[in-house]
Amino acid sequence: MKILIILPNWLGDALMATPAIEHLCTKYPDARLTFVGSFVSIEALKYHPKVDASFVDDTKKEGWRLKNTQTFAQSLGEFDIAISFRNNIFSTLMLVFTPAHVKIARKSWHASWLLDKTAKLSPKDHLSIQYNNLVNLLEETPIEPPSSKLYIDKYDYETPTLGINPGATYGSAKRWYPDKFAEVAKAFSPEYKIIIFGGPGEVEMGNDIEKRLQDMGISNYENLAGKTNIKELCARIGGLDIFVTNDSGPMHVAAAFEVPTVAIFGPTRHLETCQWKNESSSIVRRDDVICAPCMKRTCPLKHHECMTKIEASDVIEEVKKLIN
Repeated sequence: MKILIILPNWLGDALMATPAIEHLCTKYPDARLTFVGSFVSIEALKYHPKVDASFVDDTKKEGWRLKNTQTFAQSLGEFDIAISFRNNIFSTLMLVFTPAHVKIARKSWHASWLLDKTAKLSPKDHLSIQYNNLVNLLEETPIEPPSSKLYIDKYDYETPTLGINPGATYGSAKRWYPDKFAEVAKAFSPEYKIIIFGGPGEVEMGNDIEKRLQDMGISNYENLAGKTNIKELCARIGGLDIFVTNDSGPMHVAAAFEVPTVAIFGPTRHLETCQWKNESSSIVRRDDVICAPCMKRTCPLKHHECMTKIEASDVIEEVKKLIN
């Protein structure tokens, strides 16, 4: 059973698609997978044992994207099933140009017109449920999505370790503040080594926290902001004893490894993108900020109260609950 899967672009969304991928592999034990996705999503998921091939989708980089999409799709070969977890016309066209017996995507004007099976998905459902509902189009009776899954070995820390992740690639509105992350790190530094995480664009933020920890006299930390590739990032998060993070891709990495996690939510819909089936996790958010969730990359009202009103003490208390 050859299955083509077009992955979501964002790391977190790709992780939230893994329950649907596991559902496919359970339904078809002989499945052989081909992944197409962004560099980030491919680097995280290409280690799945049923993956035969994985390709970074570069069709929009040079030349005419429509022709690039056609050429790329036709180079992939033939499939029994082709499914897209993206929701744009070019992912639909990629399925159109790919020889496959069954083609599946989210319901839209283009997918409904051009593909075999589509499903109307609701943002009131968790994104893992939405993705899984696409696979349920192949079932006579709907199946509940399993847990998230990563096939990357955990890093083995020598001492109890707490990770903090102050970044969020989507935009500044999702980011809690470096001074407050530093306060959380300080509170637990006597018992835990502190790891500062961050992507290439978050080095300055990581350095800010590092400087604050130094000023507090804290030395048992490691600043990994901008210093890990995707596989190393996942492994390092997977080995943590506890994790404090914004709503972000690394939060979903932690969920796949079932790392105890406190996640800080501001402008995003926590019911749609919270940690999927991570029993040792909690969310810190303000219910009294009426403009949240606005789903904006930056605060349109300039006050950012969905994040400024969350105090370090709120997060520290949630971490203590998970530890206990």
